[in-house]
Amino acid sequence: MDYFLWVLKILLRKCVTKWFLRGLRLRLVADMILGIGTDLVDIRRIERAIGRFPDKFSQRIFSKAEIREAKLRVNSIDSFAKRFAAKESLSKAIGTGFRKGMNFKDISIINDKYGKPKFKINNNVKKLIYSKYKIKKFKISLSLADEKKYSIAFSVIHK
Repeated sequence: MDYFLWVLKILLRKCVTKWFLRGLRLRLVADMILGIGTDLVDIRRIERAIGRFPDKFSQRIFSKAEIREAKLRVNSIDSFAKRFAAKESLSKAIGTGFRKGMNFKDISIINDKYGKPKFKINNNVKKLIYSKYKIKKFKISLSLADEKKYSIAFSVIHK
């Protein structure tokens, strides 16, 4: 009987330890994510806006580099739609939207040498992130996709 209780205690201790460590790992991962944002854009909506106000819309929303990059592509409207969705998703991840002095041109989407999109943000956006999360060092991950009628962007701000 004593042997049985001793084995039971050891097994319980191992299970509780595993459960605690698993919970701790999950908590650490959750603590690393600061903000998540997503946005879905109807490509036709962007096409109509650019059609109505060709220069005004694109110059108000996109940086010169983004405009130049999009115009080099076969489907420039798709590129504009993805970049618009990316900017919206980051504003949602920050949690402010485009308020508190943040505008579309504060955020730019560039591609690395492999074509992976990433954010280029100015000091205004960095200050907003710092004021909200009280952290100076952070990373922002971005995923973009599109299908016939829609573009989607997913942004994560993390340590």
